[in-house]
Amino acid sequence: MTHSSHAAVVTLTQITKGFDDGGQYHQVLNQLNLSILPGETVALTGPSGSGKSTLLNIIGGFEQADSGELSLLGNSTQRWGDAEWSAFRRRSLGVVFQQYNLLTPLNVADNIQFPLSLLGERWNDWCDYLVNKLGIAELTQRAVEQLSGGQQQRVAIARALAHRPALLLADEPTGNLDANAGDEVMQLLVKLAADAGTSILMVTHSDTAAQYMTRRWHLEQGKIHE
Repeated sequence: MTHSSHAAVVTLTQITKGFDDGGQYHQVLNQLNLSILPGETVALTGPSGSGKSTLLNIIGGFEQADSGELSLLGNSTQRWGDAEWSAFRRRSLGVVFQQYNLLTPLNVADNIQFPLSLLGERWNDWCDYLVNKLGIAELTQRAVEQLSGGQQQRVAIARALAHRPALLLADEPTGNLDANAGDEVMQLLVKLAADAGTSILMVTHSDTAAQYMTRRWHLEQGKIHE
C-alpha cells in the first residue's frame, strides 16, 4: 500500500448512502465530494440522524456506501477486502468514541500500546510523550476500570495516537465530559494530533469543540455545507 505524503488522506467522490425505513427510502448522504488533506482537522456537525456517524463509519470501512468512491491515502478502496481494510486500520487509523471502548482486563499502558503491538512494535518515547502531555503518566499501571471518565478519555486518545496514524476519526469525544474537562481534552487532542501529523475528522454537537478544528462540515439533508 503506497502512502504518498501529498495524497489526500480521505477523498470521497459522489458518495451516496441511504436506508430503508419502514418502506420509505431515506437518503442520508447524497453524492458527497470531499477531501481531507494531511494534517487538516475537520469538525462534522449537523442535526441528529443526519448521517454524521454513517459518514465516519464509511471512511473507517465499518459500513459501505451505496455508490461512489472512497480513496484513502491515495488508494481507491473499491476492491479492498478484509485484509486491506485491516492493514489500513492497523497502520493508518485511530478512533476515539464517546464510549471509550478501552480493553478492560488490561491496564493503562497495555491499552495504549495495543495498536503498537498489532504492528509488532512496543512502548516508545512517543508513548512517554503522550502520557506526560495527557497527564496520565502516573496511571500507566492502573486498571482502566478504576479511572474516572475524563482519565479514560485521555487513555483513549493516547491509544488512538500511539501509532501516529494518518487519520483520527472521533465521534463526540467530549460528549460525556463537563465543559472544562471537554475543553482541556480538545486542546490536547489538537496539539497531539498536530505533533503526530494526524488529520482529524470529528463528529460533534458542540460548537465549542467544533471551533478547535480548522474546517467545519455541516451535514444536512444529505449534503455537506462548508
